Amino acid sequence: QVQLVESGGGLVQAGGSLRLSCAASGRTFDRYAMAWFRQAPGKERESVAAINYSGVDTYYSNSVNGRFTISRDNAKNTVYLQMNSLKPEDTAVYYCAADGRPFTLGNLLSSKYTYWGQGTQVTVSS
Repeated sequence: QVQLVESGGGLVQAGGSLRLSCAASGRTFDRYAMAWFRQAPGKERESVAAINYSGVDTYYSNSVNGRFTISRDNAKNTVYLQMNSLKPEDTAVYYCAADGRPFTLGNLLSSKYTYWGQGTQVTVSS
């Protein structure tokens, strides 16, 4: 079992930055691809960024590419999302997720994630 806990959300002005963290409980964290999703009120959940098990490969949605950076520290069982140049349309609840299958390859934005955190609110004001 993998348990995920997000933190780092908050209120920030447009153009500002936030860093989200997701701490995982499992000792096999380094086997799993990880991803960040977000969901705004009344909208469908969408993928934002993903990273493979080792951290070598990263993937981003078009809406955040160039502004967000996903990274991981397997020694700390933690994945991060550095968000720069934030826009009001980035406002959402952000969730981290883990793939239940070890060492997944391919475009990880399209992978099937089976473990989810509780979410952390990000609000960007103009």
